[in-house]
Amino acid sequence: MFVLYEKGSGMLPIKVWLADPGQLEPGCLQQAQNLARLPFAFRHVALMPDTHQGYGMPIGGVLATKNAVVVNAVGVDIGCGMAFAQTNIPAGILGEHNTPGGPLKNYLTGQIMRAVPTGFDHHKTPQESQALRDFEPRHPVNELMPELDAARYQLGTLGGGNHFIELQADPEGRLCVMIHSGSRNLGYKIASHFDKLAIALNTRWYSAVPDEWELSFLPVETDEG
Repeated sequence: MFVLYEKGSGMLPIKVWLADPGQLEPGCLQQAQNLARLPFAFRHVALMPDTHQGYGMPIGGVLATKNAVVVNAVGVDIGCGMAFAQTNIPAGILGEHNTPGGPLKNYLTGQIMRAVPTGFDHHKTPQESQALRDFEPRHPVNELMPELDAARYQLGTLGGGNHFIELQADPEGRLCVMIHSGSRNLGYKIASHFDKLAIALNTRWYSAVPDEWELSFLPVETDEG
């Protein structure tokens, strides 16, 4: 890890979890410097080993702010994350056992691919969700409420890009499952709505944050924030 910081430059320190600055692509570095110049940025900016250029905010970047929400720092993959489940099943049996459709590992992979829609595919019927059924937003956004109905068809789907489901073996040889999923279209619609709103408000407020930085923000004390 190294730190990019020049006293008196008006930028916060940028902590980078890489070996040297040469591993940073120019666009990513510029975006990190833009973050470090934000008047409401807090303490420092951090870049993880997988960092690369994104929309305003570097992918693999971390930003803390004081009393402001930067829409592109939250990003379109709201709720994106990874989960790991460990079983007590010996992973070796996947290669040892056969089914009428072939080896067990192939059969399980096929079942997963058939059961979990990927890319732009959704379920053909709405999926049950206690969370969505009980959801009562404190500040409803009328333009986004219909998206909750559409989201029911996306529950239990994977998405595209770098999202995946993997069958793995832990060091003790037990079968494990890892999944990396995203927010699907719901996250994109939420982010797009608030980004357009923030851009319009930042223009009205004569914000000092340049438009080309793609870092529109909402103060938390505002209704929009």
